[in-house]
Amino acid sequence: MSNKTQEIGDIHFPFPFTPYSIQKDFMAELYRVLEAGKIGIFESPTGTGKSLSVICGALSWLRDFEQKKHQEEARLLKAGTTPLNDGKEQPPPLSASCKRTPDTLSPAGEPDWVTQFVQKKEERDLVDRLKEEQVRRKKREERLQQMRHNAQLKYAAKRVRQEEEEMERLLRLSREMLAAGTGAKPLEQLASGEEELVLAEYESDEEKGAPSGVDEDEDDPEEEHVTKIYYCSRTHSQLAQFVHEVQRSPFGKDTRLVSLGSRQNLCVNEDVKTLGSVQLINDRCMEMQRSKHENRAEEEKPKRRRQEHQAACPFYNYEQLQLLRDQVLVGVKDIEQLVALGKEARACPYYGSRFAIPAAQLVVLPYQMLLHAATRQAAGIRLQGQVVVIDEAHNLIDTITGIHSVEVSGSQLCQAHSQLLQYMERYGKRLKAKNLMYIKQILYLLEKFVTVLGGNVKQNPNTQSLSQTGTELKTINDFLFQTQIDNINLFKVRHYCEKSMISRKLFGFTERYGIVLAPSREQPNLAGLQHFLQSLQPTVTKTPVTPVEDGEARVPRPASPLMHIESFLAALTTANQDGRVILSRQGSLSQSSLKFLLLNPAVHFAQVVKECRAVVIAGGTMQPVSDFREQLLACAGVEAERVVEFSCGHVIPPDNILPLIICSGPSSQQLEFTYQKRELPQMMDETGRILCNLCTVVPGGVVCFFPSYEYQRQVYAHWDKSGLLARLAVRKKIFQEPKRANQVEQVLMEYSRCIKCCGQAGGTVTGALLLSVVGGKMSEGINFSDDLGRCVVMVGMPYPNIKSPELQEKMAYLDQTLPRVPGQPPPGKALVENLCMKAVNQSIGRAIRHQKDFASIVLLDQRYARPPILEKLPAWIRDRVEVRATFGPAFATMRKFHREKSVPS
Repeated sequence: MSNKTQEIGDIHFPFPFTPYSIQKDFMAELYRVLEAGKIGIFESPTGTGKSLSVICGALSWLRDFEQKKHQEEARLLKAGTTPLNDGKEQPPPLSASCKRTPDTLSPAGEPDWVTQFVQKKEERDLVDRLKEEQVRRKKREERLQQMRHNAQLKYAAKRVRQEEEEMERLLRLSREMLAAGTGAKPLEQLASGEEELVLAEYESDEEKGAPSGVDEDEDDPEEEHVTKIYYCSRTHSQLAQFVHEVQRSPFGKDTRLVSLGSRQNLCVNEDVKTLGSVQLINDRCMEMQRSKHENRAEEEKPKRRRQEHQAACPFYNYEQLQLLRDQVLVGVKDIEQLVALGKEARACPYYGSRFAIPAAQLVVLPYQMLLHAATRQAAGIRLQGQVVVIDEAHNLIDTITGIHSVEVSGSQLCQAHSQLLQYMERYGKRLKAKNLMYIKQILYLLEKFVTVLGGNVKQNPNTQSLSQTGTELKTINDFLFQTQIDNINLFKVRHYCEKSMISRKLFGFTERYGIVLAPSREQPNLAGLQHFLQSLQPTVTKTPVTPVEDGEARVPRPASPLMHIESFLAALTTANQDGRVILSRQGSLSQSSLKFLLLNPAVHFAQVVKECRAVVIAGGTMQPVSDFREQLLACAGVEAERVVEFSCGHVIPPDNILPLIICSGPSSQQLEFTYQKRELPQMMDETGRILCNLCTVVPGGVVCFFPSYEYQRQVYAHWDKSGLLARLAVRKKIFQEPKRANQVEQVLMEYSRCIKCCGQAGGTVTGALLLSVVGGKMSEGINFSDDLGRCVVMVGMPYPNIKSPELQEKMAYLDQTLPRVPGQPPPGKALVENLCMKAVNQSIGRAIRHQKDFASIVLLDQRYARPPILEKLPAWIRDRVEVRATFGPAFATMRKFHREKSVPS
């Protein structure tokens, strides 16, 4: 694969092979969007090389941008000053302006000589900054170059680290021996290691910088945040695939790329990884970093032996992290390679990758990490003036909504209340007034939340029956009034939770006493906590009530429920019009819940589009794009002229795809799978007859999508009873999509093996039929290329449940918020149609995965033929679709298509 440089206009695009014409168009349009600082919506069907187009287009722009910036810096440094008016005549020197009368004023109201002095100082400051940046950049480049060509550096650093570890071990043994010799004893009031559970004094309600801990000084103060591209996708596997594309591209050797992930993905400390839960891993990591920061302050004091889980993490060493940072930047690595590198260097990949962000040119991360402001801040991501590319963005709106919507159960509320009450009783005399005030406010909030559901915090939620059941939907303000918490400043409570880290203290407290501590006379309240927690978790085997010794294995437990409830409290600070609260009462208190529903995802996306230089929203199927324009961009304050749409066709020849809309079946039964009609026996029979006919002419695999699991189950049972299932099995072996995610891979392997064997063996069974569900595990991210998907069938239209309170509220919100377009359905109705067609487009996009692939697409429902629905199909399908009112001509067209395509060329 030889690299070829493509010239499009005056721009040079390095490319690993001669690109398709649509790839050239994609790269040129992407370059223009980034250069002009616009918002681009890009659609490029799967199989058209979208990832490579993004890589080569975006990195070509970044290459040219950096080159122009360096040229401008060199020019300014050579001149020793900065042009004030784009290179126009400079203001007269200070001596000339001093000749004017002191009363002469500039337009800003200051004497001219003052203005001149300020301008000259700004010029000198800019030149000084440019010189400093140039020195730092040169040092970084020399360091990385040296690392590329001198592997001995790594081993030298490794020896230094081993020496330091040995020295630390000896010092620790010495301190323990001294402590034992002097007869150091624990404090009378608190047990060993219990001090860190007590809240520090909370001094102010105002912002005072980052909380104490490892997050204060993550960024190297000498590192500048260079202009970079943040590339986001939905899953880690998609991100790894993108990184491998970068490695194979012409930019693979010279690009400074960083892959970001969660602690769960990147942690190399086996003691922490075994905890399993994401929240437990996060909590333990933060606890270990705090221990490391506190070590110096405590070195002079007589130290008690720490429990093993409170020790500082051996993989968090500043010098080793700096080394790992440079190794990350030297070559392009995916998450797995980054973890392997961290294990070898005995340095944390999670923090090492964060250290590498400032100098990186391309940062690859899951888009949940970028779309959540608090997570962005914690990861050290700065969007100001940067470029963001969001790939696989077809469900971007749902993702933002999901990230910022939160549900808490009655059981969580009661558990948090009991834990916090026990904590206050245990440490109340040691806490300052403000800590006690806020703890009491949080207890009050929890009690009111339980009360509004109809329960009582003093009773077990599993045994509390609610007199009133059903779902109730409230505005945020109405909910606050109904729960009688409108007099509490939730912004201050939220701020307190963040700064005091109360939920982490509480987690440490319950971990210590919740299950494993034996009741004693000195701690009667803790015995009650233990009993209560065990009553909430009846399925958990009770741990022997003996104290946990140092080094003893601990059973992973769920994270503090208060941490989850903090997200709900934060959600309640959303503007009243942008969200709703759903009260769900389901018989018992433990099954009931409070849910915050975000109605306006634009409020969280607005910061991204405001700070970034340019944003690109890309996907294989982006239709219908009106959702992105109206719900996301317009509501975020983006001007219409800043939005650019780009959609390209497919690379396959026009005759390699056959999209058919079939309006009636073999027995002339009209196909309209509405809720009222689709469960009729004649409708299910007609669907079976259509599939029987199709399976006689389609080779290989047929994938059939149903609107829901329940409908698929009903149809399957009906076919089994009527004998249609046996008729289908004559031509295709039948597989069903499993409900459990861990069974998907096995079903796909058996489906694939069956098709391959049938293709080689011949006989009456010509392949396999896979019954799937729209929005299920087979409708996204699965590749049914070649014989695995020669035909995709869509049974009916997968409209969402219109009776859902969430959907009804969202529709009402859009009807009130968005303007009504003449000749178009109301925004609420358009939302329902768009949700339906997005699901359809994702499902039918499982076929046609490369240039030489071919497949037929069959839409079984006469409603697909309506112009408003047709317009929402992807252009490359819409332009070739054929509508057949009767089944006979449709079947003839299908038979002719597959007969011609199945003949070897």
